[in-house]
Amino acid sequence: MYALFLVLNETDFLDEILARFVDVGVQGATILDSQGMASALQSTRARDLPIFGSLKTLMEGARPYNKTIFTVVDSEDLVERTVDAVRDVLGDAEHPSVGFMFSLPIGKVYPLNQR
Repeated sequence: MYALFLVLNETDFLDEILARFVDVGVQGATILDSQGMASALQSTRARDLPIFGSLKTLMEGARPYNKTIFTVVDSEDLVERTVDAVRDVLGDAEHPSVGFMFSLPIGKVYPLNQR
C-alpha cells in the first residue's frame, strides 16, 4: 500500500483532478485546506527582513492557500496511474509552482470500524 500526497497550488484544477482520481480507480481521498511556508512568512512581520525579499518575488501572483489531497492506494501501479492522470490535468497549467506530489510506502493500515 502507498500514500499519495498532492499539494495543489492551482485549486481551479481540484474538481478535474478528483474526477480523474475516480477514473483511474482511486476510491477515496482526503482534502485539506493548507498554506505553504513562504505564503505564511510573507503575511507576517518577517516579510520586512531582507532574506524574505526573494520569497516575496517568488510569491508574486501565487495564491495564499492551497489544497493538500491525500489518498491510500493498494498498488504502485495505481500510484503511477494517478500521478499520470494528475500530470495530464496540470499539463497546461501556466504557473510554474502549480504544486507537487510524493508517495510513501505504508506498512499497515488499521481500519477503525473493526476489532
